[in-house]
Amino acid sequence: MLYIGVDLGTSAVKLLLMDNEGKIQNIVSKEYPLYFPHPGWSEQKPEDWYEQTIAGIKELLKDFDKSQVAGISFGGQMHGLVILDEKDEVIRPAILWNDGRTSEECDYLNNVIGKDKLSEYTANISFTGFTAPKILWVKNKEPENFARICRIMLPKDYIAYKLTGVHCTDVSDASGMLIFDVKNRCWSKEMCDICGVKEEQLAKIYESYETVGTVLPEIAKELGISENVRVAAGAGDNAAAAVGTGTVGDGMCNISLGTSGTIFISSNKFGVDKYNALHAFAHADGHYHLMGCMLSAASCNKWWMDDIIGTGDYGTEQKEITKLGENHVYFLPYLMGERSPHNNPNARGTFIGMTMDTTRADMTQAVLEGVAFALRDSFEVAKSLGVKIDRTKICGGGAKSPLWKKIIANVLNLKVDVIESEEGPAMGGAMLAAVACGEYTNVEEAAAKIVKVVDTVEPTPELVEKYEARYQQFKEIYPACKALFDKIQ
Repeated sequence: MLYIGVDLGTSAVKLLLMDNEGKIQNIVSKEYPLYFPHPGWSEQKPEDWYEQTIAGIKELLKDFDKSQVAGISFGGQMHGLVILDEKDEVIRPAILWNDGRTSEECDYLNNVIGKDKLSEYTANISFTGFTAPKILWVKNKEPENFARICRIMLPKDYIAYKLTGVHCTDVSDASGMLIFDVKNRCWSKEMCDICGVKEEQLAKIYESYETVGTVLPEIAKELGISENVRVAAGAGDNAAAAVGTGTVGDGMCNISLGTSGTIFISSNKFGVDKYNALHAFAHADGHYHLMGCMLSAASCNKWWMDDIIGTGDYGTEQKEITKLGENHVYFLPYLMGERSPHNNPNARGTFIGMTMDTTRADMTQAVLEGVAFALRDSFEVAKSLGVKIDRTKICGGGAKSPLWKKIIANVLNLKVDVIESEEGPAMGGAMLAAVACGEYTNVEEAAAKIVKVVDTVEPTPELVEKYEARYQQFKEIYPACKALFDKIQ
């Protein structure tokens, strides 16, 4: 049988076709626009997601026996607000995870409602990217649109809804809305009241590997697949990437270097750090995870390479970097503000330490190191909770760089396991579909049988020591700049 994983990303939808043994048969990617109607805003049209997903599935299956398709599931960009009216039509463009317009609403939630209450209700505090402050923003700034809301959903769940007609979500993606009681895996009545929404406007909650329905007859006919194809709930992109990299069960770690960057630690037990610096979410394996999320990771390198120095030859630029742990230039990777652990939408990208002998390679190296140092900020919070991690998986576009993997291994002093497939969320989606169809008993069994480590990048004591000294300097830069960031906003 064949299983489709849909990775609904920020710049494109990636579709992956996996067979019942976990081997990738085909991959297709379809891009769509990203809109920035005001500084700090970030939007997309849900209709574009669906149109490109359908086009992508058709292309994905073009040379395969479509009757063998058994299941579809998802990994998807988290936190985005999609609202539909009573006719199931999109009311306004989706407000995305990296949108920073909700500072006032976050201040209200964190300081008026109170972080303690939010943590009690949802296990998390408010960040500008989360869904609840976006709902409040629509309520405050677009009351005519708020009054029309019949359904509230997340990006990947809009695709599931269009495929099945079922208004659904999964526990991992719902965890990032700030309306979900993570510990008890249900909607928070208190947060619904605070946001002014009714529970019936929210989706039915499923575990990530559960079947939500089958493909609607008209969609099945258009795609040439059976009406019996199961659609599983899927997961938020980071939880799906964790499944795709085998980061399931207790005490496993995955680093994702995509548009955003995450450090993801799976756990069989629910836990929250006292400052809520890390997100405490439900995991796609039926348990829980801690996650530190930085808003700009591989996107920092893309910005530097494409927009600033004007080259697409990333590999050649990185070949000029030879003196690791000795760079005198530092870079704060906060191009879109920052989430973990600072929770500051006003934070900005910053270079510091340049001199007349600073080279282009030094600046490029600073960008790569800045992302690694920022990931370590979140890792330090996890360690403060008594979490003991000595190795991590890695995925995402940035994981294709041998140099970046080496930097991360030594900055975090972790063994970095490289897996056979770096297709994270799409692979995780396909695996969740296979579990929903009974191909595997559970997510952990699927991960154990499918995910294969093909290389390990080991830290070296000398480089770890050098980067330790550099990190101690790096972590002083943000506090020194924080007041200035607030002023220049």
